[in-house]
Amino acid sequence: MQSIYRQFGISEQVLDYAKPVLEALEERFKEIDETAEYNQLRIIKAMQDAHIGEANLKGTTGYGYDDIGRDGLERVYASYFHTEDALVRPQITCGTHALALALMSNLRPGQVLLSAAGAPYDTLQEVIGIRPSRGSLAEYGIGYRQVDLLPDSTFDFEGIRKALEDPAIHLVTIQRSKGYQDRRTLSVSQIGEAISVIKKQRPDVICMVDNCYGEFVERQEPSDVGADMIVGSLIKNPGGGLAPIGGYIAGTAECVENAAVRLTSPGLGKEVGATLDILPAFYQGFFMGPTVTASALKGAILAANLYEPLGFAVLPDSKESRHDIIQAITFGTPEGVIAFCQGIQAASPVDSFVSAEPSDMPGYDSQVIMAAGAFVSGSSIELSADGPIKPPYNVYFQGGLTWPHAKLGILKTLQNLQERGLCRLP
Repeated sequence: MQSIYRQFGISEQVLDYAKPVLEALEERFKEIDETAEYNQLRIIKAMQDAHIGEANLKGTTGYGYDDIGRDGLERVYASYFHTEDALVRPQITCGTHALALALMSNLRPGQVLLSAAGAPYDTLQEVIGIRPSRGSLAEYGIGYRQVDLLPDSTFDFEGIRKALEDPAIHLVTIQRSKGYQDRRTLSVSQIGEAISVIKKQRPDVICMVDNCYGEFVERQEPSDVGADMIVGSLIKNPGGGLAPIGGYIAGTAECVENAAVRLTSPGLGKEVGATLDILPAFYQGFFMGPTVTASALKGAILAANLYEPLGFAVLPDSKESRHDIIQAITFGTPEGVIAFCQGIQAASPVDSFVSAEPSDMPGYDSQVIMAAGAFVSGSSIELSADGPIKPPYNVYFQGGLTWPHAKLGILKTLQNLQERGLCRLP
């Protein structure tokens, strides 16, 4: 085994450092596999209950009327997430688009959006209008308020209750994953507690959860604990690395229909939207999602357990429970972030010869470096890493379609940093 790793430039010193760490993680990895098995069986049951047959894998063109494959897929998503309905479409271009669609379709001028988990992810700030942007919610007269999390990354229930006294608040959004923030990802249990507090005071308020990076990590989803809408991207966990584009919104029939009308047109809603030849990838990607997510989780945990003993701050830390696939590592210098990302790129099956470099990116307020030698461009369920080039110089590592690839990527980053004198192995 060492000989094949040497072909990737991984030294015996790096392999020897990683060996006892990997052995110590065996029991934890077994628990991850058990969760993947549980969720995999749930998906199979959802597909069987929806009577998915070969005919459902055929797509449509033009208007997409009577697309039984599209309709069947949305029944599968609704069944798995325990929601009344779902919108799963290739016309939803990314996670930010899915979130914007959910917000813009369920808020009206004069109403107010409340973020109960602090500032949202960078790209959503332009959707809301926190940073001025053409077509934002703010331009349509929709207000915004936020309640920051407490220093220990838990909900500020007192602050939420006070904010909800404003009768104009119509929708509360909760971002499950940390994004580019120094906070912990929220567990499904924590989210459920927050929704309970919100609904007790304001049962009329819509609760939406940005579920990106969190699907299949636990045995429950936010829709199981009271969320009216959960939203995500198909080039993350639920696409299983096979979906080439797309997003989903699962929730109440009213919320989903509102989103469908906004996506297509009033009077058309869910009835149109051709799927072309994309359905097999959507179905099989969802089917593969739990095991692919398990591989990504193992990679994230390995990264934390390798980098933490070397003196780097990691979030989550090496021991705590996981609620999404993202691993943050603080390097303190741009060189560390760049070296890590270039290690991930060098371990990729696609574009391994390309050197990742920081650059300006739409939706971000600083240069960002992104590494992903992926089969699907920008897919962050595939082995990838990115980070803004600004203090404290965090890198965000996620993905890995298979455990061996996730493992290789982490070892390559360690090798890269060691060769550049940015870390020292014991």
